Amino acid sequence: MKLFVILLSLFSLGVAVIFGDIVSEEEITFFMVGDSTMADKPYTGSNPEKGWGQVFPLYFKEGIRFENHAKNGRSTKSFRDEGRWDVVMERLQEGDYVIIEFGHNDQKINSEDRYAFADSTYRDNLIRFIKDVRSKGGNPILATPISRRSFDENGVLIDTHGRYSEVVREVSDEYEVPLFDMHVKTVELLNQFGVEKSKELFLHYRPGDYSVFPEGKEDNTHLSPTGAFKVSDLAVEELKRELPELVRFLKD
Repeated sequence: MKLFVILLSLFSLGVAVIFGDIVSEEEITFFMVGDSTMADKPYTGSNPEKGWGQVFPLYFKEGIRFENHAKNGRSTKSFRDEGRWDVVMERLQEGDYVIIEFGHNDQKINSEDRYAFADSTYRDNLIRFIKDVRSKGGNPILATPISRRSFDENGVLIDTHGRYSEVVREVSDEYEVPLFDMHVKTVELLNQFGVEKSKELFLHYRPGDYSVFPEGKEDNTHLSPTGAFKVSDLAVEELKRELPELVRFLKD
């Protein structure tokens, strides 16, 4: 009888320890920082536009939570100047992740509040983001900007990001930061879809399709629901390659 009581006590203690580990495990937060291609878009009204960061959380189960701080029209410069990066840093906890994807607006040379030259300001801003995240025990991730639908008259996809994508890769290598090469992945996707079918990935609508676009829409930068999900598929592929420790949070 004494042996049974001892074994029962040890079993109960083991269960308590296991249960304690489960309930004490802190939830990981995955912060998303970027521009309109990643940002959440309003669900209200007739609005088909979606950022890929808006649907990316749907691929995950409990144990990891998402905060999408991406905002339309922002660059590495304006995102910091407006205090948006400070908000992320205030909320960031040790062990959290921050994915950073800019470039579309950094290259707008006529926009003084957003323009960041690729080989100086843009590079410096990315490095500052990395150092800030690491200073709080977080895990920075860099992402190259997704490709625009920029086919020429011969059906050849033109790279509109140039050095901006290259600089992200260079900084990733130099600072040993995981890289989601969304530019390469979306170029492959666009070429796979081709000139006409790739319109389904972006905002290409006829007059009357959506009330928000009464005169129709031809936008080769911002994503349709189909495009947002396809780009999120690619982001999941990159996560499996670059962040294997997070694969356990993916839905089956």
